[in-house]
Amino acid sequence: MPRTMLTDQHWQKLKTILRNLSIHHNSNLRNFIEAILYRIRTGCPWRDIPSCFGHSNSIFKRFNRWSSSGKLLRLFKLLASCPDMEWIFIDGSHVRAHQHSAGIANQSISKSVGGNSSKIHLIVDANGNPVDFMITDGTTHDVKVAPDLISTLDLKETKVVCADKGYDSEPLREQIRKTGTKANIPKKINSQSNNDHMDWYLYKIRHLVENMFCRLKQFRGIATRYDKLKRNYQSAVALACIFLWLPL
Repeated sequence: MPRTMLTDQHWQKLKTILRNLSIHHNSNLRNFIEAILYRIRTGCPWRDIPSCFGHSNSIFKRFNRWSSSGKLLRLFKLLASCPDMEWIFIDGSHVRAHQHSAGIANQSISKSVGGNSSKIHLIVDANGNPVDFMITDGTTHDVKVAPDLISTLDLKETKVVCADKGYDSEPLREQIRKTGTKANIPKKINSQSNNDHMDWYLYKIRHLVENMFCRLKQFRGIATRYDKLKRNYQSAVALACIFLWLPL
């Protein structure tokens, strides 16, 4: 029997939330969730999922249906419904795309010097927990994604949005200011303005978003993208975030 990841306590919590999505407990539901977790933890092909979880093709088809309907993304939103939004931190991280993920156009995979890649753009709360994310191809600049990613959030309780120099953009700062929130983003070295506006203590805490990327990439199926479809990889990242929220 391979190592599983859900404790009984975590499963009871997850099962309750699944009911809100009209997903009711049946004899193989826990095995199905464990199978997907096993797959993203090990990065194995679907056909190599141990038979104790069920038939690999049935598991993949069910995961694909859940991904198509956005169930895992909605489950992530339900679990992350009460974040500490006083400060939020935003960043992006590249992910190598395995050759098995190639072959379908327009799935957020691009060619670069290092090979095929995608990118995870992530927002974490003041405690470093994932709040929202987006998947793009690896050559998309962080600052191009930030406006859309931030616009998905309710910033009524947010005092500061913190990001690195890659997000040095006046339109982005203006968008943040319009919500009544401070943009704690340093100017680039070639800027004519200074950094008197910066709260350097909060900027140092920006390591929280880097730490979350490290935790997400402990899942081998996240650190390297094996999924051909963007929505399937997005659902895998959502499930990893769900697993990290469960103990809280």
